[in-house]
Amino acid sequence: MKKQQLYYEQVQQAERLKMIANLTAAVAHEIRNPVTVVRGFLQLYQQDPAFDVSDKNKFKLMIDELNTVEHITSQFLTLSKPNGDLKPERVDVKDVLHSVTSLLSSYAMLSDNHIDIDVEEDCTILINTIEFKQLLMNLIKNAVEASEAGMSVSVTARRSRHYIEIRIIDQGSGMSEDELKLLGTPFYSLKSNGTGLGLMICFNIVEKYGGEIHYHSLKGHGTTVTVRFLAVNEK
Repeated sequence: MKKQQLYYEQVQQAERLKMIANLTAAVAHEIRNPVTVVRGFLQLYQQDPAFDVSDKNKFKLMIDELNTVEHITSQFLTLSKPNGDLKPERVDVKDVLHSVTSLLSSYAMLSDNHIDIDVEEDCTILINTIEFKQLLMNLIKNAVEASEAGMSVSVTARRSRHYIEIRIIDQGSGMSEDELKLLGTPFYSLKSNGTGLGLMICFNIVEKYGGEIHYHSLKGHGTTVTVRFLAVNEK
C-alpha cells in the first residue's frame, strides 16, 4: 500500500511538472516583453535631467521591482526549458563547496550567522559545475535564512560507500511533516516573499543527475537536508 501511495504521489508530481512546463514558456515570454519595454523607458527617465532626485529614486525602485519580475520569469524558463548545453563533468565537491560558502559568508554575517564547512578529500561527482553551484547556493542560502540570528549552518560532505553525501544543517524553527511533504512543489514556500521555484529547480537538478535529496526536520529542532550523488573515482 505504501509503495502504491508513493507511486501515486510521484505520478501526480509528474503531471504537475508537465502542466507547469506547458504553461510557463508562453507565459514567461509574454511577461518578459512588456517588462523589457517598461524598464527601458524608466532607465531613460532616470537619466533625464528634467526629473529631480526624488523622482529618479522612485524610478530606481520601480526598476528594482522589474528586475525581481525578470528573475522570477527566468526561473520559470529554467523549469520549462532545461539547459541541454550544460554537460556533466568531474567536479571536486570540496572546491565548489568552499567557493559557494565563501560567497554566502558575507550574506550570513548580515544576520550574525556563520557557515561551518567540513569536507573530506576525494569527493568527486559527475555533474555540471554551474548547476551544482546553483543547487548548493539555493540550499545553503535557505538554511541561513531559516536559522535564528547568531546561529551557525553546518555543511559537510562525506563518502558513503559508492556515494558522496552532502548535508546542510540549520538551527531554525524546523518544519512539520505536512510542510515537508510539500517541499519542491510549485509555488510552495515558507518564506513570506518566496515563490518555491528555487527549491523546485534544486529537486530538478538532483533528479537530472541521478541523485537523491531528503529533508529531515522537527518543529523547534532545525532542518537537515541530505543530497547524495554517485561518487566518481579519481583514477
